[in-house]
Amino acid sequence: MRIAKAVFIQPERNGVYGAAAVALSFFVFAYSARFGQISILAYYGVWLPLVLLDYRNVLGNPLRMLWIFAFAIFCFISVFWSPAASVSLRAAIQYLSHIVCAVIALRTITIATLTRGATLGCAVVLLYSLLFGSYHFDPLDGTYSFVGAFASKNQLGFYASLGLIFSYAGMAVIRSGLRWLPVAGGTTLLSAYSLFASQSATSVITTLAILMLIAGLQLLGRFTPNMRKLLFASGLVVGVIGVTLALGMGAADAVLGAFGKDSTLTGRTYLWQQGIEAARQSPVLGIGYQGYWVRGFPEAERLWQEFYIDSRGGFHFHNTYIETMVETGAIGMLLLCTTLITSFIGHLKHLLHDRKNPESLVMFAVISLLLVRSFVEIDVMYPYQVGSFLFYITAGTLTLRKKARSRAISRPMRIRPMMTQAIG
Repeated sequence: MRIAKAVFIQPERNGVYGAAAVALSFFVFAYSARFGQISILAYYGVWLPLVLLDYRNVLGNPLRMLWIFAFAIFCFISVFWSPAASVSLRAAIQYLSHIVCAVIALRTITIATLTRGATLGCAVVLLYSLLFGSYHFDPLDGTYSFVGAFASKNQLGFYASLGLIFSYAGMAVIRSGLRWLPVAGGTTLLSAYSLFASQSATSVITTLAILMLIAGLQLLGRFTPNMRKLLFASGLVVGVIGVTLALGMGAADAVLGAFGKDSTLTGRTYLWQQGIEAARQSPVLGIGYQGYWVRGFPEAERLWQEFYIDSRGGFHFHNTYIETMVETGAIGMLLLCTTLITSFIGHLKHLLHDRKNPESLVMFAVISLLLVRSFVEIDVMYPYQVGSFLFYITAGTLTLRKKARSRAISRPMRIRPMMTQAIG
């Protein structure tokens, strides 16, 4: 029996395969450290073979995606001055191939398939953590917290955030229907419990903010584009003023205190200071992609010891911009920030201009979550992470939308001469 290629690569017909591939990818991103190379091969196995079926439609024109690959290309270039060239080269290859898989995904699945696959993937990841997870003692604040099957409660909280956001998007934005309600409902319950169990202040605050943002933008969608812009600008001004007043009245300390944190964010402010000092050593080019946290390097060993990281791995500066500055300098940070800000503003413009655009609403929710978390995590700059996978899908969607609009505009221009001749 022969299976049509469309079942794998045509977005409107590969819903089952696409959702399964996304769910598997999420599980690999979560637990590749546990299952090793075989899980990474499984991730590549669901995306890269699609190129062999129809490379033109699966990959498209690489030049259109050049702005997406810019940061990854610079990571390759940083190998030439990295003190750990072999580490940087391997990481750069992994990161670039990871982005290629994200591009294949965005070109072969619809936003509905992505949403369903992400919802299912988060459910499986969180269920596994609840079944086989454990508690972790944090020597910095002297508390125990549930980390699931991860090494950090923040990662558990991140997947819980994604589970809630994609569940809401599937039912209220994409409107997947009643058949999807049990899956969305189950994922919502798993995500809410995991978010509570993790006690991750970052995840709880960002999740609530993003869900409120989605609901607010849905209400804005009922107005005309001009009214949307006016209401959004007014809301933005009021929000900035409100946040400024709240911070001045000590709201930040109150919120942190509710989660058992202090103003140092469990040592993160000291870690940021150390990262800034490290970035000053090579402010333009950086030390090299993933060339700082290397075993045997004095500064890395010192920080691992100070923060009780016995594994001497999986640690970072807990800030995307500081980490990027340390590894790739100002050039790398500019390239990564360009992609991040372009994606954020691009999808926001679609929401404020288009009559109805559920795709941009989901993508804007994802990029907003990644943007907020970028100040305390590094979700988008390493391979085999759910954050970087979604980040490049979000960015690539803008390129596909621009191409689709240019085609729609060019079609009437071909018809007009024929209509003029017929009338004459």
